[in-house]
Amino acid sequence: MSITEQNSALAKANDRLTAELDAPVPVRRKRWLRRLVRNPTALVGVIILGLVVLLALSAPFIWPEPNKQSLVNARKPPGTPGHFLGTDDLGRDMLARMAHGAQVPLLVSLAAVFISGAIGVVLGLLSGYFGGFLDDFIGWLANVQLAFPFILLSIAVVAVVGKGTGTLIALIGVTSWVVYSRVVRGETLALRNKEFIESARAIGVPTSGILLRHILPNVVTSLTVIATFEVARIIILESALSFLSLGVDDNTPSWGEMLARGKQQISVAWWMPTFPGIAIMLTVLAINLVGDWLREEFDPRLQV
Repeated sequence: MSITEQNSALAKANDRLTAELDAPVPVRRKRWLRRLVRNPTALVGVIILGLVVLLALSAPFIWPEPNKQSLVNARKPPGTPGHFLGTDDLGRDMLARMAHGAQVPLLVSLAAVFISGAIGVVLGLLSGYFGGFLDDFIGWLANVQLAFPFILLSIAVVAVVGKGTGTLIALIGVTSWVVYSRVVRGETLALRNKEFIESARAIGVPTSGILLRHILPNVVTSLTVIATFEVARIIILESALSFLSLGVDDNTPSWGEMLARGKQQISVAWWMPTFPGIAIMLTVLAINLVGDWLREEFDPRLQV
């Protein structure tokens, strides 16, 4: 492609983005929905994710007792009347536990992403804008965080504090801020000497106003995409910790805990580890498909 053709393509992309940004919100929403419908992989991801969320929200109303045991009905295969997905080794309904188990990864991932995102954004803005010693210190802190074994930290925290959803959220949230910090720092470094930032300084806008009103809105799109993929990563991480008995309480249904329990029964009840494993895989896949679509929507370089 020649330079003239490249410039023409860039100009067309810029005009299209400008027109979409200037369009009223309902028009832009319709365009997003139209592009979503035309993207089959993203649409499949949205549908799967919607079903998982619906299952998690409806679980307390449809299956109020997921831990109800019945040894008479232990290890009933899928399709048994009253037990669509069968039962586990204690006679507990698999579908009920799967529905309640969907609440844990969604709650942990969303809460942990909010905590880690808040920490990472604040540190990234400060590091990129002020630089100097503060930038070096935050960079050193990030390197230490990445070098420390997460499983070892999890074992230590669980040994001192104990297992629980709150502990899991705090542990993952506090240790997952590095990716946000580094992305925000890089974009802040690129923005801090731009003309509109210099103009804001010249008219006396305080530093907090520059960071929150001028720099932060310009990194929101990148943060949205990162947060989407982080949700998928944390779901896998939560499942792994629950599989190792480092996650939620023993009485709280979790896909990772069900997978760990099912591996001991796989020779006589194949459905016990299979359905939780499929649920984890489909949920993570759906979030990644939606994340790819969001990246295509938000990154103008991919729209040229």
